[in-house]
Amino acid sequence: METALAQARAAGEAGEVPVGCVIVHDGAVIARAGNRTLTDADPTAHAELIAIRAAAALLGSERLGDCDLYVTLEPCAMCAGAVSFARIRRLYYGAADPKGGAVDNGVKFFASPTCHHRPEVYGGLAEREASALLKEFFRERR
Repeated sequence: METALAQARAAGEAGEVPVGCVIVHDGAVIARAGNRTLTDADPTAHAELIAIRAAAALLGSERLGDCDLYVTLEPCAMCAGAVSFARIRRLYYGAADPKGGAVDNGVKFFASPTCHHRPEVYGGLAEREASALLKEFFRERR
């Protein structure tokens, strides 16, 4: 999670919402990303999607069933869908997102009977630090 937090800090320094993500395969980080929606002028350039694309390209497969994803903020519905379609084994997230999250909040994507794949989910990892990054980022903008 420390590597994901570093990606979040870098995203925040670039003016992006400070969310970072890493994907781990066989104990090694194989993909890392921070949010790039502004940089790429792409509303889908969330850290999770960028990291999933990089991991899939590296492994040469759209199925990442032996991979674990660490992200600093509870995934939104779009990212939860991507985690499911990629068949990510485990999802670890930092701060809960009562407003935009879709794992333990909101639509609870993985609890839907139409969800194809449900990863193991572990929330609250480095929650205090992940939450502090987001709070400080938005405090500076208000």
